[in-house]
Amino acid sequence: MPAGGVNAPVPVAPEIAPAVDPRLIVRQEGLKGYLVEFRRRITSGELGSLPVVVALVVIWAVFGSLNSSFLSAQNLSNLSQQIVGTGLIAIGVVFVLLLGEIDLSVGSVSGLCAAIFAVMDVTHGVNQWVALICAILGGTVVGLVHGFFFARIGVPAFVVTLAGNLGWNGLMLQVLGATGTVNLSGDDIVSRLYSTIYGQQIAAYGLAAAAVVLFLCAALVDTRRRQAAKVPYRTVSDIVLRTVVLAVVAFLAAYTLNQYKGLPLALLVFLVFVVVLDFVLRRTGYGRKVFALGGNIEGARRAGINVPWVRMSVFAICSTMAAIGGLFLAAQIQSASQTSGGGNLLMNAIAAAVIGGTSLFGGRGSTWSALLGALVIGSIQSGMNIQGLSNAIQFMITGAVLLAAVVIDSLARRTQKASGRA
Repeated sequence: MPAGGVNAPVPVAPEIAPAVDPRLIVRQEGLKGYLVEFRRRITSGELGSLPVVVALVVIWAVFGSLNSSFLSAQNLSNLSQQIVGTGLIAIGVVFVLLLGEIDLSVGSVSGLCAAIFAVMDVTHGVNQWVALICAILGGTVVGLVHGFFFARIGVPAFVVTLAGNLGWNGLMLQVLGATGTVNLSGDDIVSRLYSTIYGQQIAAYGLAAAAVVLFLCAALVDTRRRQAAKVPYRTVSDIVLRTVVLAVVAFLAAYTLNQYKGLPLALLVFLVFVVVLDFVLRRTGYGRKVFALGGNIEGARRAGINVPWVRMSVFAICSTMAAIGGLFLAAQIQSASQTSGGGNLLMNAIAAAVIGGTSLFGGRGSTWSALLGALVIGSIQSGMNIQGLSNAIQFMITGAVLLAAVVIDSLARRTQKASGRA
């Protein structure tokens, strides 16, 4: 008999509040819903891009206060071109990190593919388009080789890509030949892709307007689809607010670019890759498979996903993006040489993806991480160059930012587990 008598009430475990879709919170409570949702995300470790955006604002504020030329239209325009090569490589790294893996060969692959293009175009006089396609396909083949040994043979990705880092660097030296350097003509297709700037103001403003309209249409279509399915959806006021914020950022960027020379074609190419591959990850069955593998590989296998094929395709995408990024880097310095793909390129590409918000543990990230991370690293380098600081200081600060990003990611994952959301 329980203490307290026969009719004593039996204690009941408290009920767990069901998870509520954030769209439902916002629709029901308006502005208050935004604040509630923001607080929930912070307390549950769902930080998203907030840390890197805050870091970028702080970096720009610090360097802007130290030297007014940092925030000048000329410097920001140059920065938008300089981050393209590393940013494109970082997009590929994002795909691999989503699996919870790593690719240590992207630097040497970028150098190899740049060498293939330069030798075919300059040394052998091959049609530029053929040389370009061969260089990019060379990166794809390299990625399939990595993926085969990783997914089919079972060799750890770390070992496969580390071996690739050495092997492809050796092949690059072999392709370049005895001279070790092949200078681009400056009139080739890769150089034009990098150096072309659309001086008409309508180009930058038109791109900004197109981005805003595309976002608005996509949001409205998504809302209509959710309404038809009778699931929580964003309100019109929510969509309008997000569109206005995007418009402010886009047109401010366009205004800044137009204050110098205009819209760089290289930046446009970079943004196209970011948007298209983000759509692939977020809106296609293939993208959902990539996230599923990064979240729970055994669960994905039991769900019928062809795990080896997805893994091989991800490494192929990574090396293909490394090839494209390597071509832009070669165009930036107008040559392919023995140092192509070397130095701190590998670390910067991986750091850009991680600093931008892609988790090293897999299952979380986006191609926008590459853009934000590349902006952070490029801003640090640009600001320090203006201040005349040495590379040693740059490396130390970039390393500290990378460590901070990983620490934030680890703490966020721990918080998500504690709140039952990981």
